[in-house]
Amino acid sequence: MKKLLSSIVAGAAMLSVTAPAQAADSVNAAFFLEWATPNQIAKVDKAYDDAMGVDVNWTDFGTGVAMTEAMLAGDIDIAFSQGLAPFVTAIQQGAPLKMVGIAVAYGANKCFVRNDLGITTANASELEGMTAAVPLNTMADFSFRKQMAALGVDTSTMTIVDQAPPDGAVSLADGSVDIACIFGGNSSKAAGEVGTPIMNDDQLADAGINSFDVISVTESFATENPDLLRTFLEVTEEANAAWTASDEQIAKVAADAGMSAADTRAQMAGFVFPSAEEQLADYFGNNGIAGAAAESLGVTFVKTNVKGITGSISATIDGSYLQ
Repeated sequence: MKKLLSSIVAGAAMLSVTAPAQAADSVNAAFFLEWATPNQIAKVDKAYDDAMGVDVNWTDFGTGVAMTEAMLAGDIDIAFSQGLAPFVTAIQQGAPLKMVGIAVAYGANKCFVRNDLGITTANASELEGMTAAVPLNTMADFSFRKQMAALGVDTSTMTIVDQAPPDGAVSLADGSVDIACIFGGNSSKAAGEVGTPIMNDDQLADAGINSFDVISVTESFATENPDLLRTFLEVTEEANAAWTASDEQIAKVAADAGMSAADTRAQMAGFVFPSAEEQLADYFGNNGIAGAAAESLGVTFVKTNVKGITGSISATIDGSYLQ
């Protein structure tokens, strides 16, 4: 995966030098299934297309890493709700991407331990030597490493397999893995049928382990289409502001997210969708949450053999399109 990403990064850098600038007549956006957000109402109702004056083509992805690869291949312009971890990993490898908004803030992704093992926070060290399903270089990966560190578990003793959440849930159920780190409503529900989170919400909060996803774009798209990008963010802001979690809204988002209405409501109850004003005040700028968290992730992933950062990650964080 890392070699593939590196080769695509190199190709993208070459294209950025030779390709002439031209205004986009359509926009390709990435999103996640099983990850319910208010802007899906604007997506379904074609509010993005109407406001931007172009066709907005949406493609669903299984991980933020796959989003990055599609962006670098020229197939995606805007990634909505890409995990901070895959964004940072891509930046570390020289990917020409920018963070331009915060899609959603939420509690850390949970890691489910098979119930038959009888492992809890009290005896978490018994996970050493076992097998974990983790979608590598995602926020679930970041959460996994932070949780294991908080519990004093040496991950170097574990066998870690790279699996997207749906596959990780299946592996947990069939006993192929002992612990699976999951995001997504349906995958979390499936994992919860055979496992229990090694750390609950209160324990994660007490340990200071939390997450947020970003809106990222290719540098070329941001440079060549600043008005389209600003409008995309404005439509997202309007969708968030109009969110009341009514039955009608929940039903529309659930259908687009590929989830039941009940699971969608439960998932979104733990989500926060910061306004543009809140993003500018809290996440962007000097000493903002986004830069601090990105730098923290950079240190974490350098320790797991991802190439070091050249320059400051904060240079790739740009809140100006929210203004």
